[in-house]
Order: sequence, then structure tokens, then C-alpha cells
Amino acid sequence: MMMTNWSSAANQLSKQGSVYVLVTLVGVSGSTPRNSGTKMVISQADIFDTIGGGHLEHKTIKHARTMLAVGKNCQHLEHFQLGSNLGQCCGGNASVLFECFAAVGVNIMLFGAGHVGKALIPILAQLPCHVTWVDSREEQFPANIEMYPNVTKVVTEEPEFEVGSMPEHSYFVVMTHNHQMDFEISQAILKRADFSYLGLIASDTKWRRFKQRYKHRDVDQNQVARMSCPIGLEQVGGKLPIEVAVSVSAEIINKYQAEEQNRQVEQVLEQRLDTGSPAAPRARPSSQQGINWKELKQLLNAD
Repeated sequence: MMMTNWSSAANQLSKQGSVYVLVTLVGVSGSTPRNSGTKMVISQADIFDTIGGGHLEHKTIKHARTMLAVGKNCQHLEHFQLGSNLGQCCGGNASVLFECFAAVGVNIMLFGAGHVGKALIPILAQLPCHVTWVDSREEQFPANIEMYPNVTKVVTEEPEFEVGSMPEHSYFVVMTHNHQMDFEISQAILKRADFSYLGLIASDTKWRRFKQRYKHRDVDQNQVARMSCPIGLEQVGGKLPIEVAVSVSAEIINKYQAEEQNRQVEQVLEQRLDTGSPAAPRARPSSQQGINWKELKQLLNAD
């Protein structure tokens, strides 16, 4: 990324689904390098804008890196005395708000830049995900692909080998122009056995043949049963490229929202178990989010 402005960086990082920390001077007193409201953004690889440099910024970046390593959505407030604690000659005080925006958890690999693939990409580009778009034909990709910051183009003659580059629990959508290519790609995904979603575009005849071939290749049938074929949400029909694209995107949205709900339930159960009390299962989860108001008041009133 070439921008240095914090707002441009935050916008770009958000579109890319990358984790970053937004730092804001929410309160200053005395002599400080920058005024209240000054912001900067820290990502895993870059720093955008400044809150004035010096030891304050050094400590701020160090704290932000710690939050980036955890990678969860959270907020934190710190109060710094620039003179006595940080040794800066200006000697004022600064309250700094740290807001960590977690990376997108949904990674999608789309195989095929045909009519349906082209219709699907503009929809996926608006979702909280990162898409790796793979095809063997350079000329099939649109010239304006750069307008989708969360989409990465990959051109390769052997797309099945790209499967191994994806993290665990990835989403795979297979819709190339070649049946044999579809088979090799889907087989590689099935053998990984760690996918969250695998959708294959296929006719009934193609699907029957593929299932027989999977058996002959000793592919785990439990993994085959997890595949989505015919691809797309059953309630959204139609054969036009945009209709198929809407159906597929609806199925993906339905899948990742269900996974997020399951994660939230698991977190609540873990919190209850951590109390070690027999009454814990009946406890209601706390509604507290972000920074407690008492902590906020104490820090902002600090000298």
C-alpha cells in the first residue's frame, strides 16, 4: 500500500480483510506533540500517519503489535505521562485509545473465471472475506480486477496445486471450464479434509461420475458427503450466471454466519465453565463490551 493517511489505510485494510489497530489521542493535557483527535494506523507490516513520534509513539506501536498478535476485535485505553514515564521533554499527558479490528476469518478460493465466476466476484467483493481467484487463462480475468481490494488473482496451468496455499477452514468454489480440472481440484480439497465449505458446479450426470471416481481414488466418503453439489442455496433457483452467483453467495453467507453463531455459543460456554461454580451454567453472559466506563473515567481524569 502506498498511502500514508490513516483513514485511507484503515479503509484499504478493512476492504482487504487485514487485521489492524487504530490509535487515537482521545485526551491530552499540557505540552504534547499532537492534539487530541490525532490518529494513526498500525498493521502487521506497516505504520500509517503519526501521533507525534518519540517515546510515546514507540510505546504505542509496541502495544499495538501485542494486540495484532492476538488479532481479536477489542478496545483498550492507556494513559501516558510523557515526562515522568516516557522521558519526553514536552512533559504533558496523553490518553490513547487502541481499537483492534480483527482480520477477516473467511478465506475463499474460487476456481474459474467464466460467466458464473465473473458474476460471483462482485458479490463476494462486498462481503467480509478474502478471495483468491484462480484460472489458467489470463485473458478471462476482467481488466478492472484491481477495483476489488479483497480479491487476489492467480494464473496457473495447474490450479489444483493452489489448494495447499489456503489456511484451514477455507471455503472452496469449483467452477472451471474443464471437467477433469474440476475433478483434480476437488479431489485435492477433499484429501485435505480441513475445509469449511466445498461447492462444485455440476450437472447430475457429472456429479454421479465424480462420486464414482472419488471411490476409485479411495477418497474419504465422509468428506465427499460434506460437499455442496448441486452448488448454491436450494431456495434460490435459476440457471442464469447471476442467478447461480446469487445462490452460491447466499449459501456461503448462510454457512459463515452459522459458524460465527456456533463460535459465540462456544465462547459463552467456556466463560461459564471457567467460573468453576455449580451455578455457572445458569449464569447469563455479560453485556459489557469494550472499555468499562469507570476505567474510562479514571484514565481520562489521570494527571
